Amino acid sequence: MAVWNHLGQCVSDLDRSRRFYESVFGFVVEREIYPPDIPSDRLLGLKAPLGMTACYLRLDSLVLELLHFSEVDLSKSKTRVMNETGLTHLSLSVEDLSDTCARVEEFGGQVIKETDISVGIFVRDPDGQLIELLSTSNTNR
Repeated sequence: MAVWNHLGQCVSDLDRSRRFYESVFGFVVEREIYPPDIPSDRLLGLKAPLGMTACYLRLDSLVLELLHFSEVDLSKSKTRVMNETGLTHLSLSVEDLSDTCARVEEFGGQVIKETDISVGIFVRDPDGQLIELLSTSNTNR
């Protein structure tokens, strides 16, 4: 039997992303680690040196691992779309959509206004990660 551990996300600016998730959604830093290049390179399928920092943020039972690599060029692929195989987005319930959207923009994210359906909306974090925001007043998922 498996149990939930964490979700990992590579970021281009660790401090900016950390501030974004702390300030917009209330994530709390659980710990920050600096794994050695070896054997991390083998585990991750990357070539050393990595200069990896992993910052674990917690929001209730969700643990988000922000990964930053100071010694490896970031791979920037196209923006993922909802009908692409694989993980497509994070989803968070928030009390006030308008207030949360304002904080998204204040901390470097983007509100995708054309997705607004009054009980939910999509936003992007500073690196473009798609996040679905649902109003806590809407109990349907």
